[in-house]
Amino acid sequence: MHNPPMSNLLEQHLKGDRTIWVVALLLGVTSLLAVYSASSWMGWQHSGGTLRILVKHALMLAAGGGIMYAASKLRFTVYSKLSQVFLGATVALLLLTLLVGSNVNGASRWLAIPGVGITFQTSDLARVVIIAYMARVLARHREEPWTFREVALRLILPVGAVCGLILPANFSTAALLFFTCMVLMFIGQVPVKHLLGICGIAAGAFALLLLLSKANPELLPRLQTWQSRVTNHGGTDRDANYQVNNAKIAIVHGGFLPNGPGTGTSRNYMPHPESDMIYAFIIEEYGSIIGGLGLLLLYLILFSRAVRIANRCEKPFGALVAMGLALSLVLQALVNMAVGVNLVPVTGQPLPLVSMGGTSMWFTCLSLGIMLSVSRSVYDGAHGGANPSQPPAADGHAAA
Repeated sequence: MHNPPMSNLLEQHLKGDRTIWVVALLLGVTSLLAVYSASSWMGWQHSGGTLRILVKHALMLAAGGGIMYAASKLRFTVYSKLSQVFLGATVALLLLTLLVGSNVNGASRWLAIPGVGITFQTSDLARVVIIAYMARVLARHREEPWTFREVALRLILPVGAVCGLILPANFSTAALLFFTCMVLMFIGQVPVKHLLGICGIAAGAFALLLLLSKANPELLPRLQTWQSRVTNHGGTDRDANYQVNNAKIAIVHGGFLPNGPGTGTSRNYMPHPESDMIYAFIIEEYGSIIGGLGLLLLYLILFSRAVRIANRCEKPFGALVAMGLALSLVLQALVNMAVGVNLVPVTGQPLPLVSMGGTSMWFTCLSLGIMLSVSRSVYDGAHGGANPSQPPAADGHAAA
């Protein structure tokens, strides 16, 4: 019996935008190589050495690939319904995390799953859920005029609840998520005057929270850390800028052309080369052109594919959720890279699908899977989507 070639098997199973599949694969391979090299200093702390770390990370990546594949097989309209169901549960989990979550460096970000010994960062789940929920609300009410009362009840309330519960432990995640939601509202044709009103309310609420935290420091337990990172950014205090200074040394050692995998020495002195500072470490081993610009290009390609999918998708929810999730991932990547090259203060944001991490990688893969599900309706003609042989509408109405 004649066996079908591997390319045909991949085409049968990996549906949707194949460029996104390729980008995800390249990021995953980059992650395996970089994490294995960067985490070698951790080998002596664990039985099994670096091989154990490599196997564990490879299994996490494989599980993420399975999540991405499974998510891509579902009709993207399912996520619209699920977002409504999971929003309340997500808010409850965020509140539970603040109250009884695992506390690391003064931040309660992780919640343990009973009986399995796994912790997950609830803000990662919240990011996917709130973006899908926002896309649902904006799509369902796209033909109706937005009054500020409706904006407050349908949009400000859920976004404020989610971002407000993330804020005490993770300012950067809350800020990035809020910005993503604002952009999504703009794309969804919420009047600019209402968006300015939302920004004013958010700024006022944050200022009030800062005042209250002076009387009760437990409201913002990481406020001193935030202030220290901002005031010391770009300064001459070596102790305060130890992590960033070592990242810059790694980048200088990297030069323009690749030095080769395993050649990086910054793993011996730079804090968190396998997670927070992995971008600087990749530049050290693969150079500024391939490691630095190449990695940046992959994320920009991912975003460009999301824009293309949104423009061609006939369903407003699909267009909005694809844009929102892609924007969230790319913003997170840009912030991580900006920290590595000392453009912004240290934030602790991981590099999506590259940094060593736990379940956060799975939620990144879930986001990519949802984007692929939307792309299936565009390129494969599934779910009653657009015919791939037909060009998108000239007015771009679908993206709105």
